[in-house]
Amino acid sequence: MSELKVKGTITNISAINDAGAGKKLTFKLDVGDTYNDNLEFEMYKGADHIAHLDNFVKFNKVGDLVDVEFKLKSKAWTNPTTNIEKTFTSLSAWRIDKIEVAQSTPSQEPTETEVEDDLPF
Repeated sequence: MSELKVKGTITNISAINDAGAGKKLTFKLDVGDTYNDNLEFEMYKGADHIAHLDNFVKFNKVGDLVDVEFKLKSKAWTNPTTNIEKTFTSLSAWRIDKIEVAQSTPSQEPTETEVEDDLPF
């Protein structure tokens, strides 16, 4: 399969959760398209690479503009009672490059130079 890559703004980062023998987190990306504008990616790491998830949370914040390289994962499942098959597809991120850091909003409190003196002299 060819390389899949998308650019967008992080809108949500989940907490790190237990997932079998490892840990998993998900994050959402707004890619700005008219219809498919929010994509949810997952990151799963085994016990020996959990630090990768900690680093993602440490260095990425909501509002950051990033490039995400990912692969599609699919798993077929058949309901044993109805015999209906379903396919579950997920976007598995394997590389995230930050393009732009989110801008923090400046505080609305006046600085010392903006505070007016009420003194008469």
